Amino acid sequence: MKPLHILHTEASLGWGGQEIRILTEAEGMIARGHHVTLIAPPDANIRREGEARGIPTLALPIGKKRLGGLFELRKWLKTHPCDVINTHSSTDTWLAALACATLSDPPPLVRTRHISAPVPDNFSSRWLYNAATRFIATTGEKLREQMMREVHVAAGRVESVPTGIDLTRFHPDDRAVKRAELGLPADAFIVGIVATLRSWKGHRYLLEALQPLTDIHLVVAGDGPQRAALEAQVESLGMKSRVRFVGNQKNVPPWLQSFDIFVLPSYANEGVPQALMQAMACGLPVVSTPVGSIDEIVTDGETGLMVAPQDVITLRAAIEKLKSDAPLRSALGAAALARARERFSADLMVARMERIFALAAAGATRLDGAGASGD
Repeated sequence: MKPLHILHTEASLGWGGQEIRILTEAEGMIARGHHVTLIAPPDANIRREGEARGIPTLALPIGKKRLGGLFELRKWLKTHPCDVINTHSSTDTWLAALACATLSDPPPLVRTRHISAPVPDNFSSRWLYNAATRFIATTGEKLREQMMREVHVAAGRVESVPTGIDLTRFHPDDRAVKRAELGLPADAFIVGIVATLRSWKGHRYLLEALQPLTDIHLVVAGDGPQRAALEAQVESLGMKSRVRFVGNQKNVPPWLQSFDIFVLPSYANEGVPQALMQAMACGLPVVSTPVGSIDEIVTDGETGLMVAPQDVITLRAAIEKLKSDAPLRSALGAAALARARERFSADLMVARMERIFALAAAGATRLDGAGASGD
């Protein structure tokens, strides 16, 4: 395959699984000999982290749907030819699509759809996803079906490409050693969650579920707009002595390796959460919800326990069940690890995205090989 110039755009200022996937993918493409450029707002976390990782990164004002950002992006595209644009959030997708619509020979646009938030079935959305976008990659099969159902994208133009993780970093390790390194109690039963502190991740339901379970500790890794509210909830529930907020962590594996179980009680807007896959790769039994494409990796009673979203009672029962049943924890953790090793490789993700980019750059109009090629 000839080297491609791949442009990634990301309007989000935050930090989470979506941003990590973009950078992992960019690093993988560079390792395969492609040229990658990342465009993000000046104050975006992904821009700073991209620079730190040595990924060619440019700051442009694309954080909001404004004419200034559109003109700046169009100006850059006009003077910097690239083979394909991969957009990731709503704002940068719209700016890139409109910029390309005003160019005489624009590069094809590939949209990665990371989350399951609804897409309105209206003229503008249908234009964006059908006329302006060449191909769509989703992080799970349910998201792929959502795109076909909600905005009528043809099956041959959208493909599920699950996020991959670095299995050399995320693996089981000595729990006692990791707890000593992190200053966690050696003998406590520790529930962990790694997620951006957003409402739909369900932290508040987890706190309510754990409140009467006074012998269980909770570690909350991640930061975000809900932190103050969650800290106030911990205070009101009288849980300060056994809940620890540790903020964003550059080195996540030791935290996962120190937990007894991992819980992610999301109730909306999920694809396939990276932290959930990372926990499984560390051999942890997990508790989660059938939101987005989570049930494509977590099979209830086999690789984890699934509970209804926003249901404190069933969430509490699942946690109590795992705490009281060590053989079940061991069996679920082993099955989760096996599934991670079989399906969660970052190399597989990069190879599948590389194929989509190559087809787009070559002028193909379908990903399944059927129909015409070229526009």
